[in-house]
Amino acid sequence: MAYTYEGWTLYKRDVKLRSGKVQTIYFFSKRTPKSGEPCDLPEGYTVGVNQRTGLPYLKKK
Repeated sequence: MAYTYEGWTLYKRDVKLRSGKVQTIYFFSKRTPKSGEPCDLPEGYTVGVNQRTGLPYLKKK
């Protein structure tokens, strides 16, 4: 089940860094992105909202 926040759905995607390490990034989207899969809220994170733009983001507890 995907986590949603006021119409925004949380997605995750694995990206490969220049060093060769694979890192998971999380992002919110109202539409279905080209890549990434819906996911639950990761352990130890809460949702914050950018006051200027109104966009949600993840922040550590």
